[in-house]
Amino acid sequence: MEEDMQKEIEVEVAAKQKKKTQNLISATILLLGMFLGSLFVDMSQLVSKSGFSMKNLSKSDIFEANGKTWVAYSEPAVTVSVVNDSACDKCNVDDVLVWLRRIVPTVSTNKVEYNSDAGKVLIDKFGLKALPAFVFDNAVTQTDFYIQAKTLFDEKDNQFSLRTQDIGIPVGKYLATPVINSGDAIAGTADAKVKVVVFSDFQCPYCKIFHQALDQAIKDYGDKVQFDYKFLPLTDTHPQSNSAALAAACALGQGKFWEYADKLYTDQTVWGATKDTNKFKEYARTLKLDANEFNQCLDSKQHQDVIDSDTKEASSFGISGTPAVFVDDQFQEGAVSYDQLKAAIDGELAK
Repeated sequence: MEEDMQKEIEVEVAAKQKKKTQNLISATILLLGMFLGSLFVDMSQLVSKSGFSMKNLSKSDIFEANGKTWVAYSEPAVTVSVVNDSACDKCNVDDVLVWLRRIVPTVSTNKVEYNSDAGKVLIDKFGLKALPAFVFDNAVTQTDFYIQAKTLFDEKDNQFSLRTQDIGIPVGKYLATPVINSGDAIAGTADAKVKVVVFSDFQCPYCKIFHQALDQAIKDYGDKVQFDYKFLPLTDTHPQSNSAALAAACALGQGKFWEYADKLYTDQTVWGATKDTNKFKEYARTLKLDANEFNQCLDSKQHQDVIDSDTKEASSFGISGTPAVFVDDQFQEGAVSYDQLKAAIDGELAK
């Protein structure tokens, strides 16, 4: 199965030397002379001799006090605002926070409801499309995690949003869905109650399997559902996928996208073994398209901007594998069966 290419970040934080003062500073602060240097303690600590001097703290990275063990870290305290929906069962972040504290031990969390004023500000600022979301303060830039994974963060106004789906953190809830454009390959009417958006790659074998389910759903639901097909050619593994997408877009321009898509999936292994566009032009003739118009469209890569736009949109939702399917705001990935697709559609129609 085509799986999302997930990057697992294993960043080990080594304990280093750093001065750290953890004692409470009470009403009376005593500045002692040469003997105690820069020691600050409150009166109770002075009497009980439980205070720790900077000099003593600098001698060890770990010490015990009052039944607790304290460990010194060289990194600063970091605050992460976790934007989430407390009513969302799929949005639990407990495991994520365990992982996060493993790689950034000094992190503390600030829970932010997505529909609160603070949540809306962060959603608008970063264009967040899914929950949970993690927005760090500027202190994160001083951590080993950020230094080694800087490309996974989006920065605005000294705040840093972690692109969670790039590292495999599952989406609990989508706040937005892909836009259905008037020039897309569409089946069904715009006023349909349910919208199904598919990101697919013509050379992907699992997309070929899913296409059968999609075809059946289009036939079964008619105008009750609007289906939208978007291009996501994964050229790193499927070298002919972009040319196939260009050919399908040219067929769309002549009103025969779905027929051409059926042909591409049926003959996937045939044209997939080629290195030119001759087969795509042959299929156009077979389907009685205007050959001259089609060939010019394909050779000039007339619709490359459409494919690039779809690919960029997929990336904005953290999608890097195909097929990827939205049934309204419900997301499914992989070779979804007809029964699974039908259950998702029926569930949305029943709302």
